[in-house]
Amino acid sequence: MGAPITRVRDWNVADYDMIIDVRSPREFAEDHVPGAVNMPVLDDAQHAEIGTMYKQISPFDAKRTGAAHVARNIGHHLQTKLAKADRNFKPLVYCWRGGQRSQAMAQIFSDIGWHTAVIEGGYKTHRKAVLVGLESLPEQFRLIILRGRTGTAKTRILRAAAADGLQVIDLEGLANHRGSLLGPEPDLPQPAQRLFESHLFECLRNFDPAKPVFIEAESNKVGQIHVPPALWAAMRGADSVAVEAGLDERVEFLCRDYDHIIAKPDLLVPLLDWVVTRLGHEVVNEWRQLVTASDWPGFVRATLIDHYDPAYDKSSSQRNYHMLKVINVGALDDTSIRKAAKALIAFQKSL
Repeated sequence: MGAPITRVRDWNVADYDMIIDVRSPREFAEDHVPGAVNMPVLDDAQHAEIGTMYKQISPFDAKRTGAAHVARNIGHHLQTKLAKADRNFKPLVYCWRGGQRSQAMAQIFSDIGWHTAVIEGGYKTHRKAVLVGLESLPEQFRLIILRGRTGTAKTRILRAAAADGLQVIDLEGLANHRGSLLGPEPDLPQPAQRLFESHLFECLRNFDPAKPVFIEAESNKVGQIHVPPALWAAMRGADSVAVEAGLDERVEFLCRDYDHIIAKPDLLVPLLDWVVTRLGHEVVNEWRQLVTASDWPGFVRATLIDHYDPAYDKSSSQRNYHMLKVINVGALDDTSIRKAAKALIAFQKSL
């Protein structure tokens, strides 16, 4: 007789040694439970093959062929990713709807002697929890928006403060995008919308509602990722803290922070083509000349003066922000950023 298999609809990650997503790699890439490890019982090609066979040949043939694939794949996982799992290993397993794929994995685990839990309803249970949570959780927290002109190191300040315990929603980190014209992260694609939402939900549900939550000012899109409506509504009505720094300091910081652009200036071509529609050929051609001359401080200064600062001023004039505090950062080096982060933490304690 095998070890028990339990079915759960709510779970605590700390109760399990590993969360195993047995869906295909394509399904996993689209979205998954944060922290889950992908151990597909059917790979992408096999998953498509079985689906086609089920419809065009017969359910019996599909199940027989699928069973052979599943047995081989689970055997491979046992000999590789699970080779060091001891007799007390306790996994949580899920598939799309908590059906045959997760049950096949769970049954073999049970036969081995591992106490295994299966998510009732599978990934769809997780997705439903994410949607409900993203609709209800934002209103449970006091959000405070960190504002400031481009180049005031807002993201760096928030990350430094988060490392010291401040509750921070790092939208740019979750979206793999800096939220600006030059925002795409080098060699790091943005996640699928659903995966972004899963990680955002995980972030929110671990916060203490008794403490404020800080978040950088963003539009309702970070690159191609949409900020969920309830969170966006909460952001628009939130109090603010502003970060200030001089133009020279911002130029110097941005030249350091965007060194990947300086190293590969060809990355600018599609970005500058896009901004022509907003600023016109004359302005953008002046930017191109600065790039051609490798005058990076001049290029950054021009983009701030011509584009980013006017956009910030226009947005600020159209909204009546309730500003709680202004933090003057100064040099925008590591020391100044840590100092600003500590000021933010001290301010949070005073609320």
